[in-house]
Amino acid sequence: MQANDVFKRYSRQIFIEEVGVEGQRKIGNAKVLVVGAGGLGSPVIQYLAAAGVGTLAVVDFDEVEIHNLNRQVIHRESTVGKSKTESAAGFIRDFNSHITFVPVCQKIDAENVQDVIRDYDIVVDGSDNFTTRYIVNDACVMLNKPLVYGSIFAFEGQVAVFNFQGSKNLRDVFPEAPNPEDVPNCDRNGVLGPLPGIVGTMMSMQILKMITGLPIVSNQLTIVDTLNWNFMTITF
Repeated sequence: MQANDVFKRYSRQIFIEEVGVEGQRKIGNAKVLVVGAGGLGSPVIQYLAAAGVGTLAVVDFDEVEIHNLNRQVIHRESTVGKSKTESAAGFIRDFNSHITFVPVCQKIDAENVQDVIRDYDIVVDGSDNFTTRYIVNDACVMLNKPLVYGSIFAFEGQVAVFNFQGSKNLRDVFPEAPNPEDVPNCDRNGVLGPLPGIVGTMMSMQILKMITGLPIVSNQLTIVDTLNWNFMTITF
């Protein structure tokens, strides 16, 4: 893409004094890995692609199902039955063909996680289970990668930045993963569609601020209660 086209496409963020041309250059050089192309991953993928993040990778092993479509907004009826990474790749081709998209269609586990995340500047946790969250968190600590974390349930979401410039990580807040049987999840208890959009958008803002060198509040968990319309922060 020619320089003039880059400016036209991203002008509304380049016009922001705190971003500017240099900030857009940083965005274009950034390499971000999103774990999960579901409810949280979808808005993150949308907004990072929209911002022009140069290399955007997504790791997921699931296929698109019809019940995903109330909240996983990068997928379509036409991609039901396809892998989520393939569906995400089609979305990126249509939305911003000038960025590099890396689909990783595999399940993250303790054996492969470091190889999966090693080449990326920032890791984004959009997973839907505690096993994956802790595997990804521990690998980010080992490799000194910042981790942008989000979770959702029904009307409530959480957002935090972990392991960034010496800040704390997931285990500093929740030392051990809970028993999966004791934790409510979307499959059993549901989620209202806009919630992951709200939380995923907040995660995207933190990612773009991190890339461009804008201030990030560390060691803070933001809890979003959309039923009572209450936003609360907890310092840890």
